[in-house]
Amino acid sequence: MVLFLCNTICSLRNRLSTGWTSMQDFSSISSLFPRCCALHLSISLIQRRSGRLHPQRFSFLRGYSSNKPPKDQSDRNDPHRDRHDNEKDQRRQRRTKEGSQWWKQFQEDFPLDRRAFQNLAVGAAGMATAFVYFHFRETGVQVSWKDFVDRYLSRGLVRDMEHFIFTFVSVSTQYVLVISAQVGRMEVVNKEYVKAFPADGVNSSEVNYLWFNIGSVTSFEHNLELAQQEMGLSSMDKIPVLYTNESDGTMFFSILPVLLLVGLFLVSMRQGPVVGACSSRVKGNPLTVSESKARTVKDNICVRFEDVAGCEDAKLEIMELVNFLKHPHQYRDLGAKTPKGALLTGPPGTGKTLLAKATAGEVDVPFISVNGSEFQEVFVGVGPARIRDLFVKAHSMAPCILFIDEIDAVGRKRGSGNYMNQSEQENTLNQLLVEMDGFNSSTNVVVLASTNRADILDPALMRPGRFDRHIYLGPPDLKGRASIFKVHLRPLKLCTGIDVETLCRHLAALTPSFTGAEIAGVCNEAALIAARHLNQCINMEHFELAVERIIGGVEKKMQILQLEEKTTVAYHQAGHAVTGWFLKHADPIFKLSIVPRGRSLSSSQYLCKEQHLFSQDQLFDRMCMMLGGRVSEHIFFNRITSGAHDDLRRATELAYAQIVQFGMNKAVGPVSFDRPQQGNTLCERPFGESTAQLIDLEVRSLIDAAFHRTHQLLVDKKEMVEKVAKCLLEKEILDRTDLVKLLGPRPFREVPQLLLNLNSSFENDSSMSKETFSVSTK
Repeated sequence: MVLFLCNTICSLRNRLSTGWTSMQDFSSISSLFPRCCALHLSISLIQRRSGRLHPQRFSFLRGYSSNKPPKDQSDRNDPHRDRHDNEKDQRRQRRTKEGSQWWKQFQEDFPLDRRAFQNLAVGAAGMATAFVYFHFRETGVQVSWKDFVDRYLSRGLVRDMEHFIFTFVSVSTQYVLVISAQVGRMEVVNKEYVKAFPADGVNSSEVNYLWFNIGSVTSFEHNLELAQQEMGLSSMDKIPVLYTNESDGTMFFSILPVLLLVGLFLVSMRQGPVVGACSSRVKGNPLTVSESKARTVKDNICVRFEDVAGCEDAKLEIMELVNFLKHPHQYRDLGAKTPKGALLTGPPGTGKTLLAKATAGEVDVPFISVNGSEFQEVFVGVGPARIRDLFVKAHSMAPCILFIDEIDAVGRKRGSGNYMNQSEQENTLNQLLVEMDGFNSSTNVVVLASTNRADILDPALMRPGRFDRHIYLGPPDLKGRASIFKVHLRPLKLCTGIDVETLCRHLAALTPSFTGAEIAGVCNEAALIAARHLNQCINMEHFELAVERIIGGVEKKMQILQLEEKTTVAYHQAGHAVTGWFLKHADPIFKLSIVPRGRSLSSSQYLCKEQHLFSQDQLFDRMCMMLGGRVSEHIFFNRITSGAHDDLRRATELAYAQIVQFGMNKAVGPVSFDRPQQGNTLCERPFGESTAQLIDLEVRSLIDAAFHRTHQLLVDKKEMVEKVAKCLLEKEILDRTDLVKLLGPRPFREVPQLLLNLNSSFENDSSMSKETFSVSTK
């Protein structure tokens, strides 16, 4: 019977894994033995093992395997039971949700998968380990050999070796001398110092061990032998000597600085070379340091040629280059060759990089962009390697345009100025020259570059065949500034009733010699001022305040001047105003203010012309106007102050320019010498000592003549100077209307009234394109 039952159970377990038919066989067999205890246990075991696989197919087995009566089938339709089951399911889901929310909150608080958190955890674990090691390590008390002999050996502690174990440890070598007895030992390690540890059973709560220095192992053994002889120890009781090896970890601390340096180098190699690199390179690979960091511009450039204003001639040159690449057959049929490069030069902020962005947005060929400074690295040979990699990439995508921004970083003149890394910079430049026009150069790549320091570029880089086109982008004129304002006013919310054309002309007249970047700053500053005043739109006053802030700085309303200083500043500005008003070639005043702005205590705006050629009389009148403030102080206060230092500097520079550069002096003659530019120095003067003395004398004579002429003018107009100064002290700001009331009309030809009203177009008035406002600060 038992064998039959076992065989039956085995067959049931084998059939259960096959499917529904096995369940039927098992049901028939279980009906034959409903009261068999062994079968009941087997069925329960099988249900527990396979209930996860087919839970819906074993519901009928629970009835046979349970001693409880079967449940009424009508309970399935009981609404109270359904509600109870729903509540149970909701509680289960709530607990599951709470558990998942807890885990999500834990992951947010402790991001285990982030590298920064992992590094922080490793660092914290290391600090905790170091703290535990240094805090809980054993401490000892230093004693001398004499104290050790007197306090321990002489008291008989050595005879009873069960009380102490003497261990001597050092840190210089790996040879350990061990002296042991029946129940104790003494270790002399590395010939420097000795540790003495108490044996088991000795109370050592106050001192964990004793230690003392030794001169050498030989002297220590000799002293120990003498001490044992004095104690009367026999040869059998003397401590024998053993040798062992021991390391205290000092080697790790000795190589730790080297490991830190190597680790820092690897981290810098992993992170440094890939900053701004292309996504195609393997991130963090130190071998990619010689690869170029050029970026291929995609279709996400939203700048077009219509967004670039104020440089129409430069746009035509660039559009011609683009047309070369788009339709090369038009030029090849005539035998023309595509220009190999174009160099954009000009002062900062004139739109060189913006024009390159517009080119990238307009062309249908690949556009590759790279910065000139990206070719310079601390590693030798990286610059030429990156140049080669850059042109290999460009040739693979030809025809294309390659843009190098700030090329002066790599194209500086060879043999001057680079004393530290001159060889590396020259190698990089040589590689660039070869790639642009060498033996294996190709004409399918057009190189476009920009710089604001074309004077320091190498002549070999500037020659035709490399940069065939030199495109200069200077500060825009009156019409160009108006067109730039029109571009930057598009996204601004202007007040209703403001004519955009009139506003552009007015702002162009208020911003003489402004570049495109400064004009963009004026528009943005006007929007910020309107938002600061909680206005819903931008009006004309906001733009005028923005222009004054860009030119003179922030208005310091809280800065209070003393009455004496304020009076001096008022008479100083009145002297400038009267001098410019009554000199023919001087710029008449447009707005006068004694409110401090930025670093200056006052500001003034002048109505001037945008002209390129100046006569000697015009330059002399400008010098007189610059000296008007100093002369006014001398006349009314019989003293001078430091407020005119900027006027004197500009007057001196203008005098030197007339004599040294313009050849406007009879004594020096019609010669022109180079003068040091800002940031550069000349090693040798291009003239001798006698000529230098003559130039200094003529400059002093010219400035004295301008001073005397200005002095005579202000003495004759002394009442007008006082009138302007008193009105300025009262109102602090005077405009052109106030000056006309105080000084009367100018005795010379005035600027056309159409310019002041700003209601006419540029095309109808040709003289208007030459008129503008200029600003100077004191």
